[in-house]
Amino acid sequence: MNYSTTAPHYWDPTFANAPDCLLSADQCVISAQHYFIKGLIEIPVIGSTTVFSWGVWVSLSRPTFARAADLWETPGREKEQPYFGWLSTDLPFYSPSTLNLKTHVHTRPLGERPVIELEPTDHPLSVEQRTGITLDRVRVITETVLHPRAGRI
Repeated sequence: MNYSTTAPHYWDPTFANAPDCLLSADQCVISAQHYFIKGLIEIPVIGSTTVFSWGVWVSLSRPTFARAADLWETPGREKEQPYFGWLSTDLPFYSPSTLNLKTHVHTRPLGERPVIELEPTDHPLSVEQRTGITLDRVRVITETVLHPRAGRI
C-alpha cells in the first residue's frame, strides 16, 4: 500500500559521480548546496486500519540536514522536534503540483523512515492526509502507477 520515488525531483543522473553529490536510499545532497531526506506521507484508508503511504523527498536547510544526519543512527532520535522542509517530489497524481508544499518531518525510531506531515491547506494531497482516502482511490492510484497514462488523477 505504498508508492515510492527513488530521488528528489531535482536529482539528475549526471550528478551520480560528482564529488559534491550523494544519493542514498535515505539522503541526498546536490552540489553540496541542496539537502534532502526521504520520508513517508501516510494517508489513512477509510474503513481500514491500514495506511497508504507515499515515499517522498523533502528538502531541509543545511543545519537541519546536518542535525538529522548526526542523529540518523542514534537511539531516541524520535524525540527530536519536527524539522521544517519543502516537499521535493512531484507526485503526478495531483493537480496542482505537489512540489514545494510546506512540511514537517517527524523522525521515528531507528529503522523507520520519518513521517512527513503536510501543512494543512486545501491542496488535494494535504486534504487526503487529513481526511483519508477510500480503497477505490488506492486502486486508482495503483492502476495508474502500474499502467501510466497521460494526465493527473
